[in-house]
Amino acid sequence: MATTQTGAVNMTAARLTLPSPAKLNLMLHILGRRADGYHELQTIFQFLDYGDEITFAVRDDGVIHLHTEFEGVPHDSNLIVRAAKKLQEQSGCSLGIDIWIEKILPMGGGIGGGSSNAATTLLGLNHLWQLGWDEDQLAALGLTLGADVPVFVRGHAAFAEGVGEKLSPVDPEEPWYLVLVPQVSVSTAEIFSDPLLTRNSSPIKVRPVPKGNSRNDCLPVVARRYPDVRNALNLLGKFTEAKLTGTGSCVFGGFPSKAEADKVSALLTETLTGFVAKGSNVSMLHRKLQSLL
Repeated sequence: MATTQTGAVNMTAARLTLPSPAKLNLMLHILGRRADGYHELQTIFQFLDYGDEITFAVRDDGVIHLHTEFEGVPHDSNLIVRAAKKLQEQSGCSLGIDIWIEKILPMGGGIGGGSSNAATTLLGLNHLWQLGWDEDQLAALGLTLGADVPVFVRGHAAFAEGVGEKLSPVDPEEPWYLVLVPQVSVSTAEIFSDPLLTRNSSPIKVRPVPKGNSRNDCLPVVARRYPDVRNALNLLGKFTEAKLTGTGSCVFGGFPSKAEADKVSALLTETLTGFVAKGSNVSMLHRKLQSLL
C-alpha cells in the first residue's frame, strides 16, 4: 500500500476489500466441561471458498464506523467493531476506519460468520494501518473476541483442542461441499447447556485423525430441538454423509466434483436454501493478503 514521503498512510490509497470465508467443522467431539463452564473439545476446521466481503477505508480522525446495519445488533456490539476497537486500543493507532460488509453468511449457522468477520477485520486493519503485528499477536487478540477467531486469523485448516484455540495445521481432502442452510438460528449456549449433550468423548491422540471419527456430538441435541435441521440432515443423507457444522444450523455433505454437488443442490434447493462451495485448507482471505505483498 502506498505511503507518503513521511511514512504516513496515504489516505487516497488506503482502501481494501477482503473476503471473509466460511468454515466447516469436519468433526466435533466434546470431552468434558471445565470448571469455568466452557467445554473441552476436539474439532477439525476447514475453510470454504465462499463467504462475506468486507471493504475498509482508512480515516484520519480515529473514528471506527461500520456503515452496514445488522438487525438486532447495536453498532458497538458487532464483532467487527469490537475487533477494530480492540486492535486500535492495543496498538495505540490514531487512525480510524470506515467499514462496509456484503453479508451472505447466515447468523447462527455454525459456519463462523461473526468470527470470520472479526478475523478479516484484524488482518485487514493490521495491513491498512501498517501495524506490523504478527500472526501470534493477532490470534491472541482474536481469542479474546471468540474461540473460533484464531483459526481464521491463522488461515490454515486445523485440528483444534481446548475450547478450540489450540491449533495444529492439518491437510484433509478438499472436496466440493453442498451446504444446506435451514432458516433457523441455533443458540450455541443453548446447545452446550443441554443436559442431554454428550460430554465424555475419548480424546483422539492419533494424527492425522483416523477415519470414522467424523461425528459431531452436538448433532443429536440440535436435531431433536430443531425439526428444520433434522429435515435437512435426512434429505441430504439420501445422497452423501450429512453432517452438522459446529452447533448448526448449517448441514453439509462432501462430493468428489462440483457437477455432483450441483446436481444434488438442484434437487434439494427447490425447498431448502443452500450453496455449493469448494473446501480449502488455505483461507481465501490469506491467499488475497499474500497477493498484496
